Amino acid sequence: MLRKLLGKDSNAPSAAEDLAIMHLAATYRRILTDGGRINTKSEAGYQACAMFLDGLDSAARTMRLDAASRSYRIGFTINYRALFPDEARNYRVDVLEASVEQYAVIWVNGDKFEFSQEAMRRADALQSRWSELCALLDLWSQACEQQHSQQRPSRSDLRSALVALDSAWASFEDKYISELIEIEGKARRMIVQAIEHERRIQYLEAQHGEGEALEQIPEYQEELMQLVGCIARLNSVANFRRKGRDDLGVNVLLDASATLRRCTSAEQDGQSSEALSAARILATDIVESFAAMRDYLREVERCLERVDPHLCNNQGIVARLVDWEESWEVGARYVQNQRLLHAVCDLVREIRVAQHLVPALTDMCEECDVELFLVLPRIIWLRFLNKPSEQSELLKSLLPHRFKGSNDKEKCQADSMLQAWDTELDNFIDQFWRAKNLLRGALPSTGPASDSGESEILLKRVILGAGDGDLYKCLLPDKRDIARAAAEELINKLESFSIELQRHCPEDWNQCSAILVQCLTSSGEKQKQSTFRV
Repeated sequence: MLRKLLGKDSNAPSAAEDLAIMHLAATYRRILTDGGRINTKSEAGYQACAMFLDGLDSAARTMRLDAASRSYRIGFTINYRALFPDEARNYRVDVLEASVEQYAVIWVNGDKFEFSQEAMRRADALQSRWSELCALLDLWSQACEQQHSQQRPSRSDLRSALVALDSAWASFEDKYISELIEIEGKARRMIVQAIEHERRIQYLEAQHGEGEALEQIPEYQEELMQLVGCIARLNSVANFRRKGRDDLGVNVLLDASATLRRCTSAEQDGQSSEALSAARILATDIVESFAAMRDYLREVERCLERVDPHLCNNQGIVARLVDWEESWEVGARYVQNQRLLHAVCDLVREIRVAQHLVPALTDMCEECDVELFLVLPRIIWLRFLNKPSEQSELLKSLLPHRFKGSNDKEKCQADSMLQAWDTELDNFIDQFWRAKNLLRGALPSTGPASDSGESEILLKRVILGAGDGDLYKCLLPDKRDIARAAAEELINKLESFSIELQRHCPEDWNQCSAILVQCLTSSGEKQKQSTFRV
């Protein structure tokens, strides 16, 4: 009324409003489209859209339009409250993008989640209001270009369009973010379930104490199994850096604990701790990786809202799961198989003997020298050739085609003297003993002990290589050439078997060599994560 009394058209924008609308129309023209839809995927498209939304908010404030109520934001989680800290319009590109794309279904951690029909209806409503405003801005731009100010949309039309858009925006934002929060809560349920089982385990441990007796309590067994199951499921969806196995069960942990008890008992009975060191290291690694997972769950319980619902995006849990899977995979293969574990313990003990004989081998192990991984398979073969019964299980796990499995019962029944390995390997063993006997016969009685001198020569040969010309000087001159030729022929044959050991299944060999190095290094411990990360 006042504007009419003053002779001014109340339906015409003020100078400030006119400038704000002109800026809004200009930024609208810069929006990039792809196939008729707003392009927000590219950096340029995203920035252009963000600039237009800023202009939208600025125009609404310049025209003194009341914002639709956004009191619903008080119910948002901390993460979303950080994005929407107050009740200002706060137009965000990702909310607009969601209304444009209208994905009724999203997948998180391999699970399917659906937005409600109401959310899709509100997305449609927002897009309709968006189109109406954009049409008005197109008319405004055309009128300005043709200098027909009378044909520009009226102030009331622009106000109505801005108010309608803001109302539709708030309505969609409320429903969309609320459903996102609900979906994210469901996506985190695997961690929540794991936390609940871990908490109950803590309670039982506080009641009954820790130890072997606790593992006999049915309720504790059940909670332990449930927790390990939760960890395995987490591993399957979050551990993108390894295999994401979900088949590693609680028995891996129980067998590792039993192995540690056996080691302690044997040491108390006077058995050498050196003979049990590998078993203790591998079993301890399993127990500690599980303890680290429990520590993580206790820490993350305090900040669940910080957990990315796409679990693979959380560096902390991924790191813990990588360590857990690696340790338990070794446990499932080596610790749960007593014969295989015995073979590893025997091999580690023999390598330590070799380290005393050839100190350079200790340096190779400590520094993980590349030459070490050429020497290790040679030492494994030497130990097998000398004591097949001690190393058959390990060689069979790495070269199964060289050994006869349980399916060969008919052959074994037909010939009770049939060897467990193939003919070529049997001939290799015969060749080893011929060479060893020739070396033994060539050693003088005053030289190295007759029961170990030839073994030391072969061991030094595979570690130091052919460059050490003094290896055979201790042999009697009249027998030296024959013994040396037999030894070198054996080493050449051994080299081809060593290459086969490394190449037949590189993944298995890498795992085997890794645990040997782990058991042989000074600490025998893997590097653990110290600082908590979500």
